[in-house]
Amino acid sequence: MSEELSELKTRYERLKLLHQVGNRIHSTLDPQKALTLIVEEAVRLVRGSSGSVVLINPTTGFLEILAAKGLPSNAAELKLQLGQGITGWVARTGKAARVGDVRQDARYILLRPEVRSEMAVPLKVKGEVRGVLNVDSERLEAFGAEDQELFEALAVEAAKVIHNTWLYEQLRLKAQLFESLVTVSQTINSTLNLDDALNAVTREASILMRAKTCSLMLLDDTGQWLDLRASYGAGRAYLTKPRLSVQESAVGVVARRQKPLQIENVQVSSQYQHVDVARQEGLVALLSVPLRFSGKAIGVLSVYTGRRYSFSNEEIRTLSALAELSAIAIEKARLYERVVDVEEQLRQNDKLAALGLLAAEVAHEIRNPLTVMKMLYHSLDLRFPAGDPRTKDARIIDEKIEHLNKIVEQILDFARSTEPRFEPVDLNRLMEELGLLVRHKLKHQGVRLEWALQPDLPRVMGEPTQLEQAFLNLILNAAEAMPQGGVLTIRSHSVPGGGPSDAAHVAIEFKDTGHGMTEEQRRRAFSSVLRTTKRRGAGLGLAIVARVVETHHGTLKIKSKLNQGTTVSVWLPLGVS
Repeated sequence: MSEELSELKTRYERLKLLHQVGNRIHSTLDPQKALTLIVEEAVRLVRGSSGSVVLINPTTGFLEILAAKGLPSNAAELKLQLGQGITGWVARTGKAARVGDVRQDARYILLRPEVRSEMAVPLKVKGEVRGVLNVDSERLEAFGAEDQELFEALAVEAAKVIHNTWLYEQLRLKAQLFESLVTVSQTINSTLNLDDALNAVTREASILMRAKTCSLMLLDDTGQWLDLRASYGAGRAYLTKPRLSVQESAVGVVARRQKPLQIENVQVSSQYQHVDVARQEGLVALLSVPLRFSGKAIGVLSVYTGRRYSFSNEEIRTLSALAELSAIAIEKARLYERVVDVEEQLRQNDKLAALGLLAAEVAHEIRNPLTVMKMLYHSLDLRFPAGDPRTKDARIIDEKIEHLNKIVEQILDFARSTEPRFEPVDLNRLMEELGLLVRHKLKHQGVRLEWALQPDLPRVMGEPTQLEQAFLNLILNAAEAMPQGGVLTIRSHSVPGGGPSDAAHVAIEFKDTGHGMTEEQRRRAFSSVLRTTKRRGAGLGLAIVARVVETHHGTLKIKSKLNQGTTVSVWLPLGVS
């Protein structure tokens, strides 16, 4: 009876101790702190001299020591395969091992010469072995069956703690990454310049992934080469390395297959093309993800760490999500650059049209006095005696007057050749497309663009390019009248005819809230290029507007008051061809 009571008392004390240990290891949600508590309590519980928590790396499949007590400092560098050593045997079989004399066990791998006995039990999560809990002793046969029973019970609690801390850490990391991703996406998408967007992507990716270096490579026009377009934290050796072949490089595989790639150590990897550069720059672990837009790869985003590292699935998904956002930002910046190019081309066309108009008007102004000069010269009927040098002078004057006349005619013929070729034009659509071209300029100047377009506006016969050019000039002129910002309202509506001589029209109105015009400025706003009162800016442009409206058989109307704004209306008739 006394033996039973003694055994029950001992068992009670062990369970009480196990309960205390369980409470302690459940006291934290920090993964590393929890592992440290587990190994400390395990060693104390069974009176060991050293111990370790060894977990299976899900990426590499190796067993790695993540927490230890009483082991050498370099023990963390040890990586075991499943089945290797007593620990590997326990991880592979899922069974506990209790060895009274490790010197007699061929499986034992020496870490401490003083160790004489070892006990190891599997750490199982939902029936799957995730690691091993080890304890060593410097005494022979240090652990009995009761110790093993207690140790296995501790392992059950330890596995729960590890699982809970993993879940918590994953949720915490997800929340942190998601929050960072939102901030990063706002930063990346806030810029419209392509180079600025690329630099923002690499900078924010490095911060988000806690990387040593980040690089962004884009496919060239052939799709066969990756060119480095932006980097963060890269040194000279990395910046000056050759471009990468899509077919022959590890990073090229990412673009070709459109799948992420990670290398734990590029300095010793046969996959990595520039090992010497990696060693010189101190780059170790690599994670590369494709930049995809509309289902096609446009480049690769890569991050490097300065130490051996296995990126988690969550980190891979996060960088992939960032790459998706980055690809959108890159394409948006590219589109904006194309829009700017188109806008610049329109302005160049505007200048050329202005020069053509100016040349035609100059030629017209020259032709009248030139015709008078030609008539007066012939009316003089200059005749000189034979051998008089003035005969040759008179002939040259006649030839040069004729030469000037031909030049004037050529300029006027050229101006006539710019007459529009009419076709049905949807003015609402034309105005909306033009609004896309100028929206950034107006926004930068503080001008708000408002629309009031009649939905069923009839089409007019016209030349789209010339009409677009005229409307662009009116928008830019309105913006110029609002240097401190304001509102530009563009309205379209149809005007029914009032009789046989009053044809139906379509009107496009441009109303600004600018400084307005004086009566003299309003009267001469669309005057001849040579007679405009405007000293700089859109003087030529407004003359072009008048010329385009005239060739479209339309009418220009203008209303303006000083400090109250200006409204310019373009009336185009229906049915004119």
